[in-house]
Amino acid sequence: MRYWLMKSEPSEVSIDDAWSAPKRTVAWTGVRNYQARNFMRDTMQVGDGVLFYHSSCAEPGIVGLAEVASTAYPDHTQFEPDSHYYDPKATQETPRWMMVDVRIKKKTRLLSLAEMRAMPELSGMVLLQRGSRLSITPVTTDEWNFICKQLG
Repeated sequence: MRYWLMKSEPSEVSIDDAWSAPKRTVAWTGVRNYQARNFMRDTMQVGDGVLFYHSSCAEPGIVGLAEVASTAYPDHTQFEPDSHYYDPKATQETPRWMMVDVRIKKKTRLLSLAEMRAMPELSGMVLLQRGSRLSITPVTTDEWNFICKQLG
């Protein structure tokens, strides 16, 4: 079992949107970074733990616990000319971008980015490294366990 931190802008898909979705499951569309895509395509497995993280908002941070609910499959937004995530180089035969489904297990209190930065136990976390901007990052078992204790 692996653990991940997955960022979503609340204006795109918030924890509340995911919570109210059928089966509390949303498709994680719009990832347009090759390393993050590769995590979904090559490493993520159904049942992996997910820290649901709100980014690009007034107070970024972890807002819930989730799990990977599907294996990777082509992100349909790459084929939609009206989509912000359209990619003219992608074809149905050779898709460039993948997505997974994510199922919310629990909404939590906000564990803010500022709060995480102040925790020595998380000093090695990929999210907190200088220059880290990936929308999907791996989380160690120790980081996962520590964060879950903080969230209650």
